Amino acid sequence: MDIAMTKLFGGFEKEFYDSYNYHYPLVKNWQTRLDICNLYPLLVHANLFGGNYYNQIHSILKSVTQ
Repeated sequence: MDIAMTKLFGGFEKEFYDSYNYHYPLVKNWQTRLDICNLYPLLVHANLFGGNYYNQIHSILKSVTQ
């Protein structure tokens, strides 16, 4: 969830993720869960701010229900 949140709004440099992985090893294929991990924060932002968050939420829900 921590890593997903960093990717939600642009992400950090590669060195950050390398260091994170060194201290807290990431499981294989961790990238495949980024969207589902970001669903709740996106729902919160949609509730607070509206706008384009709805498009991101719809896209994630569509991809995980297919």
